[in-house]
Amino acid sequence: MASPALNTLKKPVVHPVWLRITHWLNALAVIIMILSGWRIYNASPIFPFRIPSEWTLGGWLGGALQWHFAAMWLLVFNGLLYLAMNTGSGRLWKKFLPLRPREVIQDMLKALRGKLQHDSLDHYNAVQKLAYVSVILDLILLVVSGLAIWKSVQFPVLRDLMGGFDNARIVHFFAMAFLVVFIVVHVIMVALVPRTLLAMLRGR
Repeated sequence: MASPALNTLKKPVVHPVWLRITHWLNALAVIIMILSGWRIYNASPIFPFRIPSEWTLGGWLGGALQWHFAAMWLLVFNGLLYLAMNTGSGRLWKKFLPLRPREVIQDMLKALRGKLQHDSLDHYNAVQKLAYVSVILDLILLVVSGLAIWKSVQFPVLRDLMGGFDNARIVHFFAMAFLVVFIVVHVIMVALVPRTLLAMLRGR
């Protein structure tokens, strides 16, 4: 009878090392950017509310900007590596595509009835595909709208694509809000299926 250690070694790799490293670095960068971004938002709110100071990072506007820009570079370079590795390895097409609206609706209905299965960690259902593709596009939108805000004069094309500086701030805010919702749902799903966390930590 094979030992538990040998059984562990025989388990297929669900997430390669490069994916796990870039995933956790992206998560770190995103959390820092959200918390510091809330402090930056409080310095000049665009809506009639403020984020509680206890939920923000940076202590003051200057400190928040330093945290935000540091995490921005981590997100950009690590995100580019993530996309390059996913594309070059073929994982992007294998895991996330094709994405068919009919399958998304079917799996969404199953999820609402509590019948959506998670039997295989190396296969994403249509709802997961939509969520991951959406968050990748959302992160790209965050970077583009962020550049339109940060370097509005240097990147007038980006600013104009956003509809001007003020609209770029609104786009940036709602892209951030979508990301926060994604994180909350993602954490809840991990709590419901904890072996997904183990796979992202161990790869198997």
